[in-house]
Amino acid sequence: MRRAATVAAVVTSAVFATACGQRSQPVSGPAAAAPSPPPIEVTRVVSRMLESTVSLPGELKPYEAVDVFAPENGFVTSIRVDRGSRVKAGDILAELDAPELRAARAQATAAYQAAQAQFAAAQAKLAGDRATYEHMRDAAKVPGVVAGNDVEVAQRVVEAGEANMSALQKSADAAQEAVRAVSQRESYLTVRAPFDGEITTRYVHPGALVGPAGGAGTMTPLFRVQSVNRTRVVVPVPENDVAGIPRDAIVTFTTSAFPGRTFQAPIARISGAVDEKTRTMPVELDASDPKGELAPGSFCDVQWPVRRSYPTLFVPATSVATNLQRSFVIRVRGDKTEWVDVRTGVRTGNSIEVFGDLREGDLVAVRGSDQIRAGTAVQTKEVKATP
Repeated sequence: MRRAATVAAVVTSAVFATACGQRSQPVSGPAAAAPSPPPIEVTRVVSRMLESTVSLPGELKPYEAVDVFAPENGFVTSIRVDRGSRVKAGDILAELDAPELRAARAQATAAYQAAQAQFAAAQAKLAGDRATYEHMRDAAKVPGVVAGNDVEVAQRVVEAGEANMSALQKSADAAQEAVRAVSQRESYLTVRAPFDGEITTRYVHPGALVGPAGGAGTMTPLFRVQSVNRTRVVVPVPENDVAGIPRDAIVTFTTSAFPGRTFQAPIARISGAVDEKTRTMPVELDASDPKGELAPGSFCDVQWPVRRSYPTLFVPATSVATNLQRSFVIRVRGDKTEWVDVRTGVRTGNSIEVFGDLREGDLVAVRGSDQIRAGTAVQTKEVKATP
């Protein structure tokens, strides 16, 4: 009985040891398979000529506009127009009174008359001196009648009279010009429209003292006149888009005053210089407005044509990823990803212009994200990008 128990204990120990040995042995068989690289959609960088339109803000300005000042100091006696009046070039806008000009004209007239009188007196004296000289000259032909010295003196008197006549003639002419100048200044007391247009502002009323800049009444214009049938559309074009501006191209624009309606105007004037403060180049459209509908001073939305004279690179807009530090695309080379810093340009449809260390035909991820780290092994699936 004791022996049977001993045998049973030995067998149990052997079975336990065998079981433990089986658990401690490594699992035999083929090694576990490594995970495959993640798939990623890629497309090729495209090179083409840029032809697109972008929306730019513009401003309507009058083709001609000026503050009308009085050319002479004076008091306003009458005003014939007001805000909103349509005028033609040469129309009378206002009339002034300047008493000092009347006094100046009287003084100039008196000086001219005095110069004329002096000239007439000198002319009469010269005629007498010339007759005396001719008589003495003829008499001197008979020996002993007139001394030769007397003839010479008479000749010198005539020459002096002729010189005096010339000087008095110039004085009379100058006095006459002074009268004309004062008369011209008096004509300025009638203020006329400088061109066809509309009175947009009236600054003064009868009785106001007005005058030219630098004189009495300075900084007080009478009116502001601006043209109404022709408008400048000023467009600040960003410096990135100033190359290849199509001269004489027809451009479309809209204004909030006429929703749903479009206007067209040709590119007329290009400044040729970029403003250092705004980094834009002012370009003007010349808009014909025969009905005077466009209101100068209004803003407008311009569909600006953007052209490049050379091909540039394009990728899908979704390919460009941006974080706080950089904008980049994910290029795939040899099944490995790399980040390429880019600067974006114009967007056309689903594509965007990019500038950076890229080449035509490079494979880039269709959807860029900073979650795809540089150096990641990927499986690529090339797709054709939608323009």
